[in-house]
Amino acid sequence: MTGIPRHHTRQHPWFHVLRTKEMELLDPDIRANPVRVRELLHDDYVEFGSTGNVYNKRLLLEMLKGERAAEVVIREFAVRQLAADTALVTYRTVGQAGQEARRSSVWIRSDGNWKLAFHQGTRISRHAF
Repeated sequence: MTGIPRHHTRQHPWFHVLRTKEMELLDPDIRANPVRVRELLHDDYVEFGSTGNVYNKRLLLEMLKGERAAEVVIREFAVRQLAADTALVTYRTVGQAGQEARRSSVWIRSDGNWKLAFHQGTRISRHAF
C-alpha cells in the first residue's frame, strides 16, 4: 500500500464527505427513511452493535422500523485511508443522556458512491479512562 496517504485529520480529502454520511446515519430523520439508509449501506453490510448484536443490511433496516432514535453528538472524528477506495472512520458519540460510545466504520467507494460496509459501536463505561 505504498504511496497511499494516511491522514487522520480534517486535511484528508475524504474527511467531510464521510463525516456527512456518518452524521446522516445517526440522524433520527434519516434513520426513519429506509430508502436513504438502503442507499448508504453496502449490500454486504455487517454491524457489531454496542449491545453485542450482529446485524446485516436486512436486519438493520427491520430494526430501524421500530426505533426511536435520539440525537447524538460526534467527537474525535478521524479518517484513515486503507486502500485506494476504502476508508476506516473512527469517532466517539455522546447521547442526550450522556452515554458515550466509540465507533468505527469501514466505507468502500464503488462507481463514485461511498457505501458503509462495516460498523462497530462499543459503549464506554462511565469509569473508563
